[in-house]
Amino acid sequence: MGIPPSLLLDIYQRMKSHFGSPGWWPGETPFEIMVGAILTQNTAWRNVEVAIENLKKAEAMDPYSISSMPLDHLESLIKPSGFYRQKAKRLKEFCRYMIERYGGDVGKMKERDLWELREELLSIRGIGKETADSILLYALEKPIFVVDAYTHRIMSRHGLSPEEVTYDELQAIFMESLPKDVKLFNEFHALFVLTGKEFCRKKPICHGCPLQGLSH
Repeated sequence: MGIPPSLLLDIYQRMKSHFGSPGWWPGETPFEIMVGAILTQNTAWRNVEVAIENLKKAEAMDPYSISSMPLDHLESLIKPSGFYRQKAKRLKEFCRYMIERYGGDVGKMKERDLWELREELLSIRGIGKETADSILLYALEKPIFVVDAYTHRIMSRHGLSPEEVTYDELQAIFMESLPKDVKLFNEFHALFVLTGKEFCRKKPICHGCPLQGLSH
């Protein structure tokens, strides 16, 4: 299922020419980005922003504060993000992992091998591949390609991957064909999100789409 690097870079350049450099993921610190990656599961980003602001006002944007906070208090702070009971437990488990394994130090996490760290993240209950890879790419600046529903939809609609493609198979298309570049992977994923939201919706708006007429 290999795709020529030139075609993938053409897709990237088309989207970038239309949208510019999106500059994603928002967050003042790597830890805040990690929290955002967990809270954004199954919800819109605007809801996550409210939850993050609540954590900041409570002076709880660090692993030790979240880990020691009563569960019901944490639930109330992150309630705007939806599924708040599940997410509160996930946040606590993630923070305990950070503290026990790395003393809460993001810098020590960054020193670890990408794939070993990915296995650790995936072993935490409630953290799947997209969340783990978002933490690795955006918070820890590791060169791994994040796949989401927009990536899947755009690639399959253009006949570049089958509808039933797995996360790992789709990720491998990009990882095997592109340079291992954090900035490129960051922008490529963000551009897929923008293209998916504006054009490649469930009911597509093909007119004006930067990928209209894409041939392979």
